[in-house]
Amino acid sequence: MARVLLLDNGTPHDVFEVIEVTDALIKARSPYLFEIGEELKLRIENDGSVKDAVARVRAHVGDDDKITELEIV
Repeated sequence: MARVLLLDNGTPHDVFEVIEVTDALIKARSPYLFEIGEELKLRIENDGSVKDAVARVRAHVGDDDKITELEIV
């Protein structure tokens, strides 16, 4: 399973429980409810490769256990 880290001034923070990663979208749970439209700097570790990306918070779906959708820009 892929690992997604939030980058804050270059420092990675493990705040996501990854549900799904595609080329354009990340679905994950987080204890933080980021603003819709907010852009986050991320580090994506998947199948031995590591890449940094910027993603925009697209939506929060679900009732009690929210899943955040992050659209890679």
